Amino acid sequence: MKAAVVNTFGIPPSFQDFREPVASDGETVVEVHATALSPIVKGLASGRHYASGTTAGFVPGVDGVGIDAEGQRVYFLFPKTPFGSMAEKSLVAREMMVPVPEGLSDERAAAIATAGLASWIAFTRRAELQRGETVMILGATGSAGCMALQTARYLGARVIAVGRDAAKLERLEADVKIALNDDADGALRAQFDEGVDVVLDFAWGEPATRVLRAATQDRGSRTGEPRLRYVQLGTVAGDEIAVRGDMLRSTGLELIGSGIGSVSVKELLTGARELLAAAPMASFDAPFTSLPLTSVADAWICDQGIRYILTPVR
Repeated sequence: MKAAVVNTFGIPPSFQDFREPVASDGETVVEVHATALSPIVKGLASGRHYASGTTAGFVPGVDGVGIDAEGQRVYFLFPKTPFGSMAEKSLVAREMMVPVPEGLSDERAAAIATAGLASWIAFTRRAELQRGETVMILGATGSAGCMALQTARYLGARVIAVGRDAAKLERLEADVKIALNDDADGALRAQFDEGVDVVLDFAWGEPATRVLRAATQDRGSRTGEPRLRYVQLGTVAGDEIAVRGDMLRSTGLELIGSGIGSVSVKELLTGARELLAAAPMASFDAPFTSLPLTSVADAWICDQGIRYILTPVR
C-alpha cells in the first residue's frame, strides 16, 4: 500500500510503499478516508514528544476516519504501531473506534475530532465545567483554540478569548476578547476580578505567566478565594514557566494537565464519541485545507496555522 513513512526522526515523511497491515484477534483493518496533520502528529514524528517511540520506520498519524472491515464508517484513535493513519490502510483495535454520524463528511469529522477533542476532554473530564461558568481560552486563535470556544459555548459557558493576533480575535465569537499586547494585563485582571472559573491554556510560556500573574496578584489577603481550574494543554509559546509558591497557597488556583497520560484512553474515545455525536446539532466549524496524501511532505513544512486533512488517493 501507499503511505507516508517517517524514515528519520525530524525529517518530513516520504510518500512511498509500506507493507499492508494484517489484523489479529481484536483488531480490524480500516480503509482510511481522511486523517489530520496535527501538532501532536508532528511532535511524535520528531522523536521529541514525551510519547514518541524510540525508532523510526513507521507511518505517522494518531487518528482518522474510514471504513472498517464490516463496512461501518468510523472515527479511530491510536492505530497499532507501525501502521499510523497516514496511509491507505491502518490497523486499529476494535475497541478504539466510534461511529461517525450521518451529516458529517469524512474530512469534516476528522477535522472536528482532531481540533476539538482536547478541549472537550479538558472541559468534561479534567475541569468538570458546569453550565453558567466562565472560561478563558489562552491561544484562542489557533485551530484547537477556536474549537475550544465553540465547545465551551455548547456546554453553556461564558467565554473569554485571549490571543496574540488581534485581527483573528476580532473574527471570533466570544463574550470578551483580549489581545495579548502591552496593555493586556489590566484587561486580564479585570476579568479575574469579575470571575473566571476555568482557564484552558494552549500556549504556556510567557503568555501563561502573564495570565497566572493576573489571576493571582494581590489576592493573598482575601479569604474564600474562588476555585480557578487552570488546565494546561499545549506549549506553543514555551515549555517552562516559573510559578511562585504563594500563587498556589494564597488563592484557589489549581494547575491541571490534560492530555495523553493524564486521561485514560477509554475516556479519550468516549469523549470522541460525545463530540462527534454533538457536532451536527452544534454546527461545530473546524476550518481545514484538504490535500492528497501524496503532498504530505509539503504540508509538513507549511504554515502551522493551517489545519491539513490528508486523503489517500485511490
